[in-house]
Amino acid sequence: MKKVYVIAGCVLMIAGATMCRKPNASVLDDDSKFDPRLSGGLATYMDVESGGSTGPIAGLSERDARVHDLGDQLFEQSFVAAPAPRFGGLGPVFNNVSCANCHHNDGFGEPSFGKLGSSLLMRVSLPGQDEHGGPLALPGFGGQLQNVALVGVQPEATVELTYTEQSFSFADGEKAMLRTPAYSLINPYMPLPAGYLTSPRLGPTVFGLGLLENVPESTILSYTDPTDANADGIKGRANYVYDPYTHKTEIGRFGKKANTSSLLVQVATAFQQDMGLTSYVQPKKSVWGQSQMASVPESAIPDLADSMLNAVVFYVRTLSVPARRNTNNETVKRGEAIFKQINCSACHVPTMYTGVVPGLPALSGQRIHPYTDMLIHDMGEGLADHRPDYLATGTDWRTPPLWGIGMFEKNNGTPYYLHDGRARTVTEAILWHGGEAQRSRDQFTQLSKADRTALLAFLQSL
Repeated sequence: MKKVYVIAGCVLMIAGATMCRKPNASVLDDDSKFDPRLSGGLATYMDVESGGSTGPIAGLSERDARVHDLGDQLFEQSFVAAPAPRFGGLGPVFNNVSCANCHHNDGFGEPSFGKLGSSLLMRVSLPGQDEHGGPLALPGFGGQLQNVALVGVQPEATVELTYTEQSFSFADGEKAMLRTPAYSLINPYMPLPAGYLTSPRLGPTVFGLGLLENVPESTILSYTDPTDANADGIKGRANYVYDPYTHKTEIGRFGKKANTSSLLVQVATAFQQDMGLTSYVQPKKSVWGQSQMASVPESAIPDLADSMLNAVVFYVRTLSVPARRNTNNETVKRGEAIFKQINCSACHVPTMYTGVVPGLPALSGQRIHPYTDMLIHDMGEGLADHRPDYLATGTDWRTPPLWGIGMFEKNNGTPYYLHDGRARTVTEAILWHGGEAQRSRDQFTQLSKADRTALLAFLQSL
């Protein structure tokens, strides 16, 4: 449990927080007036050398600090099968037993299936759309495969993961090994229907999500360019998704394909799908409709008390962002210039402002540096899963935030990147970029070794 609170390096002005600042506004580009370490504004975690990646945002009231700590405990808590006096309701089929087992140190674990440290899961569906425009659930399996089960229950299926490797050579002789994953579903509890679609997803980092939830929709839409009007090859689009709690179609912000609109739904659905735990947001077990569970009675009482779900949502919402490091290093500064020169910043947008969150000043009107536009982009055939998700096609992925990327190895051991964890280094991740990012990827491969080193040093500073 984290007890260290954010130490803000300076106080940022939050006047005019409701203004929508266009991405090309000069104030966004004038970094000289701001401390470059403050990736999350006042919601920046400065004590990055202590071993933890994040802590609570600054300025929490005594009550809110208690709720954050309770959410932290529940995030790390392992759940068990019912009946149990506490933390019961797990399963009967599931992927893991706690949030922290997938999101190690608020980050992620290894790309594997069936282990407590696994961070991979497999989404499944049939071609077509459901009544809300989302993926069409796989009969008998739903929208996510649960590959672990309680004693006496058969998992939905086992996932086998294998890799083939190929070598890439830069002009200067440096090599990188690229892994191509292949997935097989074996031992299903019932026959899988023909033509089913799959999509592996590596659990993401969870820090800074309260800031991203509070970026105005108008800001996100200002980055879209569906017709590539500026001819840079980038055609970012917003995903619009159905919210099962509000029963409305809303802009997607979270998930690998921006297929979730709020942290409440993101957390509640993770509890339901990953652990089989019901709540007031997702009141049905993930196994309803499955033949092997037809005899299990549906309980009207959620597995998670409302206060438990709300505490975990609040914990995630109030996690700070790791501070940048080595910002005055000349190599890092040169790498930042190269990052912009080869147009990585077209999708990984460096700077934006949040809106207003009553009672949480560290999330309100903050100048933040997430390095994402929160849009979906065609990333090419190499990364394609061929599984649509609302408006996202089978080659589309949401731009992942880059803040904290330099802390992955320190806080999570061997780092993994991309939606399925296939990349073991940042270099590998860049080399997998295609589609709208192909031009930037090709420019990266033409850089001198010194310039590549500088670019990577910049990314490690984030």
